[in-house]
Parts: sequence; C-alpha cells; structure tokens
Amino acid sequence: MKGKEWYQADDVAEEYDDKRFSEGGAFIDRREKEAVLSALGPVEGERILEVACGTGRFTVMMAQQGADIIGLDISPAMLSQGRQKAKEVGVDDHVEFMRGDAARLPFPDDHFDAVFAMRFFHLADRPVTFLRELRRVSKGEVFFDTFNLGSTRVIYNWLLPMGSRLYSRRDVESLLADSELELRSESHDFILPYGLYRQLPREVARPLRRLDTGLGKSTVGDRLASVSYWHTTK
Repeated sequence: MKGKEWYQADDVAEEYDDKRFSEGGAFIDRREKEAVLSALGPVEGERILEVACGTGRFTVMMAQQGADIIGLDISPAMLSQGRQKAKEVGVDDHVEFMRGDAARLPFPDDHFDAVFAMRFFHLADRPVTFLRELRRVSKGEVFFDTFNLGSTRVIYNWLLPMGSRLYSRRDVESLLADSELELRSESHDFILPYGLYRQLPREVARPLRRLDTGLGKSTVGDRLASVSYWHTTK
C-alpha cells in the first residue's frame, strides 16, 4: 500500500483528524459521513465491517447509529485513536478495532451485512484484490470511494506524502466487473480540491462549499468532481 510507513507513524495518527477535518475540513467530514449513511443506513442491529478504518471516524459514527461494527486497519497508532474515540462517546461495547491486512480479511464468506472502505482505494496498490475481499466477506452491500482522474486533485496529487491513485470511470467499471459487483448507486462531489478546504477557517470555507455544491449540480459537475462514492452489491 502506498505510504504505508507514513500512515502508521504515531505523530500522523495523533494529528490526522485535526489536520484534515477541523475548520474548513469539517465540510469534508460531514459530506463523507452523509455518503456512508445514505448508502448503508439504517444500520441499527446490522453487522458491519469498515476496512481501513483509520482513527475510527466512520466506525464510531456507525456504532452510534446502532450497528455492531468492526474497524480494521494496518496501523496500531490509528487503531489506538479509534478506541479512545469510541470510549469517549460511550460506544466501545458496540465496536471492535482489529489490526489486519485488507488483502486477506480474517473473516469467513458472507460474514457481514455490509462492508465499506473510505479513503482507501487511492492508496491501494492491488485494488481488485482488495475489492474482491470486501465482496467475499459481505452478504450483499459494498461501499467505497475513489479520487478521480481529470479532477482538480490532479493539480496537487504529486505533492502528497503517500501518493494517490486516481480513477477514471472506465477504471471503476472494470474494477467492479473484475470483482463481480453490480453498481447500485453513485454520487460525485467536491470540484474544489480537499486541500483548499483544509487550509481555511470554517467561516471562510462555508461560502466556498456553497459555490462548490452549486457547481456540482451543473451539467459538468459529475465530470469535474474529485470524489466519487460507489454503492455496490453482489
């Protein structure tokens, strides 16, 4: 996986949420959580797996919605942040955080009602292998996102410390076909780059987000969007 050593560093885990999802980054956090809940909710009583759960942003959210969820990640430092977060909001009895490899998930076939992975496939060096594993352990639903070729992310992609794989629509369609998954629904967002939001105070980022949302609803919105959310099923 790209940037594996960087991702597992203690200091990266400790600063991860603050650097990316505070101030203007809160609009990114909100939209990503809406995308997950819109696709997979309601989740009360559902058994769910999050692959590459990081600091547990989505894992904890799903537990708060009543899911019994496992968050799997390769980074002990990230998992530690997730456990602390779950304990602070009182859902640690609904969450289990595990260290593991997304290419060899330690679960039997059809074990979960749904499986999802956010902010993962841009780092995946073997995306088909990973997606097949997500499909294998899910009874039906698989949800994931991609960063898109031809979007504003191309402008600064080379600056990122861990690199980033960008996908065309044809790439995603090929990935789904090779993984034997059917596309159930899709949505696309963020014409303006993530990096811009993270550098701005919330009140400055707010009108930009309104502008971005408006552009996204135009005829070129889907084509220029930097992020796509894919809701698939077996």
